[in-house]
Amino acid sequence: MNCAGNAAQKCGAGNRMSVYSNGPLVVRQLPGPQKTGLPGSWQYQGCITEGQGKRVWKYQIINQNTNTATACLTQCQKFGYQAAGLEYGSECFYQFLIGGVVIPLVTTSGVNGKYTFVEKYGTGPPNSTGAYELDISQLGDPSKAWRTMHVKTDVFCSAGLTLPDKVGRQINIGGWSGTSTFGVRLYWPDGSPGVPGVNDWQENVNELTLQKGRWYPSAMILTNGSILVVGGETGSNGPPQPNLEILPRPPGGGVYTADWLQRTDPYNLYPFLAVLPSGGIFVAYYNEARIIDAGTFATIKTLPNLPGAVNNPGAGRSYPLEGTAMLLPQYAPFTAPLGILVCGGSTIGAAIALDNCVSTEPEAANPAWTLERMPSQRVMTYMTALPDGTFVILGGAQQGAAGFGLGTNPNLNAVLYDPSKPVNQRMSVMANTTVARMYHSEAILMQDGRVLVSGSDPQDGKNPQEYRVEVFVPPYLLSGRARPSFTIANKDWTYGASIPITVKLNGGGATRVSLMGAESSTHGNSMGQRTLFPAVSCAGTTCTITAPPRANVAPPGWYQVFLLDGPTPSSSTWIRLGGDPAGLGNWPNFPDFKRPGV
Repeated sequence: MNCAGNAAQKCGAGNRMSVYSNGPLVVRQLPGPQKTGLPGSWQYQGCITEGQGKRVWKYQIINQNTNTATACLTQCQKFGYQAAGLEYGSECFYQFLIGGVVIPLVTTSGVNGKYTFVEKYGTGPPNSTGAYELDISQLGDPSKAWRTMHVKTDVFCSAGLTLPDKVGRQINIGGWSGTSTFGVRLYWPDGSPGVPGVNDWQENVNELTLQKGRWYPSAMILTNGSILVVGGETGSNGPPQPNLEILPRPPGGGVYTADWLQRTDPYNLYPFLAVLPSGGIFVAYYNEARIIDAGTFATIKTLPNLPGAVNNPGAGRSYPLEGTAMLLPQYAPFTAPLGILVCGGSTIGAAIALDNCVSTEPEAANPAWTLERMPSQRVMTYMTALPDGTFVILGGAQQGAAGFGLGTNPNLNAVLYDPSKPVNQRMSVMANTTVARMYHSEAILMQDGRVLVSGSDPQDGKNPQEYRVEVFVPPYLLSGRARPSFTIANKDWTYGASIPITVKLNGGGATRVSLMGAESSTHGNSMGQRTLFPAVSCAGTTCTITAPPRANVAPPGWYQVFLLDGPTPSSSTWIRLGGDPAGLGNWPNFPDFKRPGV
């Protein structure tokens, strides 16, 4: 029928509704997803359809009055979640776990923007190939996110590094038993985020081997670009391997006996290593530490023993009394001694996990250890350096020692350690996870400034073998501030060079640049980790970085470059510093290995 107020309009009946207003009528658009104006770096990804009774998201917020995309995402961001969704305009859901296909033993950040995972035999399904590569950019499609790779021998308790050759090959050294302990495996990272690679791990123990079989060794790039391999045992629970060797093998053999490794076996495995600015090499093992000569490997200085438990000075820090260690940040002009931080560990026998961190400057005239209490006890813990100069301590157990079935009471809490604050005020309690990360857990820094957390193979009948991968979000990404960005043309730096970059800053505070060494994470040991803050000056949109001055300050290799706008980091770009002085790009000269050249 015609409407009484306006005969040109139809009212009532026939599925029509009469609408009345005592003021101007506001016609609103049909609701739709908010795609712009989202907080921080959130981006709209599309819609998800859930099955009946099956939720995609684990946690739910009901907000009938003020729920918006901005409110939902801001709340999720505060608690460190990476994905969220809105339903019906009043329900908000979030989650942050990545499904995995492997229980990794060693994880490494690749210069191709991807992350490699290798596992020991018998950890995953019987048909596991032992190696995978993760492309974070493809998480929407697991078949593209995870690339299957292959190793030929067992990498159980091996060492890992990124080489300073021009393609950033990864090397994996040692293993569990037999020929595996002599294994030297190489991978040439290829592809890029979103572009699959085709290269695989290369290995042939009939062509390339260690001189001594090693289970639980550590490795480090020396200032001359060669590889130092330290310690381990001859095989599964075998006699000690109390020596050091060099790769590539130098004339004369290159194996050096270390009585201090013989004397402290079996509590010295996976020792912590560092090149010192003054020229020596720092080694921490069991509850001892020393500086050795970089040429002869003779002891230059013996440091005081690391403090242990309040009632047990004999507590240890390296496997199997496993703690974790980091090199504290170095700052231009790089004249200060290098600081060392060691956290957690356990006691012999009773296996009481330690509740403290200790730090020192080995090059000081009279080095002493400074002790700081942690919020809780930790053994089998691990730590990651962050681009703002802080460190995140994660995982492990609150009782026990490292090994299958030897740890209890998982430590689910993350702790932030800030060395710029006064002693005993440096630790802040962060978020809790719901995933137990026990024996064989790892964490590595991602290019977007988050931390990739993986692994756990406790075999304790209580906590599962852990395929899931988590992402920890540091506080600097939770503020909602816009992130800076930069472009750089020169990605192959020489020592002391001036490197221009073009920047986009947002007025967040002081401008800094950090260099983060390429790392391989296993057993609380981040091999290759180093944090440097070089000098930087800016004019307009151009900043100039002064590269570190020499190899003792920053050994040759690959580093992630981050630009910081106040507390907020950019995403990183990989650069190489110091070239390939040992000519590793031409090594090994065998038919089963690809060589990039120098």
